Amino acid sequence: MYDKDGTQKEAFQLDQRLFGQKVNLSVMHQYVKAYLANQRQGTAKAKNRREVSGGGAKPWRQKGTGRARAGSNTSPVWVGGGRAFPPTPRDYRTGVPRKMKRQALLSGLSAAASENRIKIIEEVVLEAPKTKIMALLLDRLGVAGSKVLFLTEGKDENLRKSCSNLKGLMHKRACLVNPYDLLTCDFVVLTRNALDSLTEVFAK
Repeated sequence: MYDKDGTQKEAFQLDQRLFGQKVNLSVMHQYVKAYLANQRQGTAKAKNRREVSGGGAKPWRQKGTGRARAGSNTSPVWVGGGRAFPPTPRDYRTGVPRKMKRQALLSGLSAAASENRIKIIEEVVLEAPKTKIMALLLDRLGVAGSKVLFLTEGKDENLRKSCSNLKGLMHKRACLVNPYDLLTCDFVVLTRNALDSLTEVFAK
C-alpha cells in the first residue's frame, strides 16, 4: 500500500477470489480475439467491374487486330478497371458471453498479481490538473517509463487531465476495465476505492 505521495506504507493480502484464480489462457485468448475484432470499423470498400465508370461498347472488334480479346474496359486486368473480389463494408463484431468475460478479467488480474505487477495507492485528490504531480507519483512508485494502467473509482476531471499527457499511462474508471487492458500493460495501479469496487462486483 502506498500513500498519495508514493511512499510505501503497509502490506495487505489481496482478495484471493479476485487475484488468486487459476489463469485460463484459452478464455483470455478468445476474449482478446473478440475484443480486437470488435475494434475494427469494417469500412473498407473498393469498386468491382460493375461499379467503375466505363464499359458499354466493346473496345475493339473481336478478330483481326492482333490484340487480345476484350469485351469491356472495366475488366480487372485493365488499368482503371474494377477490382476482382473487392472488400466491401462488413460488421466484424462478435459477442462475448458474460461469464467468459468475467473469467478472462479474473485471469488477467490474477496473472498481474502473480507477477507482482499490482500496486495499491490511497486516493489521489487534485485541486487542479497537474501533470507534474502524476509524473512524480509514478516515479516514486517505480513504474515511470512503463506502460501503466491507472484505475480509479468515480469521475474526476482534474485527475483525468493530469494523466492524459503522460506517455504510457492509461487512466480508466475501475468499472470500465477489460482483460485486454490488463494484458497489454506493465503495471496496474489501483486506488483503494477502485479495489473495493472491483472486489464488490467480481469477488463472488
